[in-house]
Amino acid sequence: MSSDKTLSWDYCEDFRPEDEVLLRARERAAQYGCSAVAPGAGAVLQLLAASVQARTAVEVGTGTGVASLWILRGMVPDGVLTTIDIEAEHQRAAKAAFTEDGIRPTRVRAITGRALDVLPRLADAAYDLVLVGADKASYPEYVEQGLRLLRPGGVLAVDDALARDKVADPARRDELTTTVREVGRRLREDERVVPALIPSGTGLLLAVRR
Repeated sequence: MSSDKTLSWDYCEDFRPEDEVLLRARERAAQYGCSAVAPGAGAVLQLLAASVQARTAVEVGTGTGVASLWILRGMVPDGVLTTIDIEAEHQRAAKAAFTEDGIRPTRVRAITGRALDVLPRLADAAYDLVLVGADKASYPEYVEQGLRLLRPGGVLAVDDALARDKVADPARRDELTTTVREVGRRLREDERVVPALIPSGTGLLLAVRR
């Protein structure tokens, strides 16, 4: 097996080019200084939403709506995304992207607040897809809440699961890297799920609820 995967990875990341709506949402993310899923990861999220015919989804970390757009495009036409972010300004930017993409307001429930305050109020086993994509220090709590929210057959996705290539390096032992690495280990050993870790974007940790 070739040790140089750079060309293949770049090819995969560019396999689904982003359109103007996504590119403008990504530009807003850069302006606001918030992270956005890479195009390759976004394409996987759309595929996952389509594969489970998602009618209900939860997103932790709206940002400016890049991942939200990918997910909404994969959901069934009347599917509803509940998206949570602590920054109201970011959510306003995301709503502008949704409007630009022709997404009906009734398809997005944007909640401004701390995810750890909001998630416990959502119903058990009521969601088809949960994306965790913000505040890595709280990933363990978000993942546990996400598993509670998922119906059997539902999918959990954790973005930046390779922490900018630090997780795979055993010498990296800073607190955030260790936290993300431990989340992967716990899901790998959790009998409630079927997990996989893929290198799309900056890493997607996936788990299907049994």
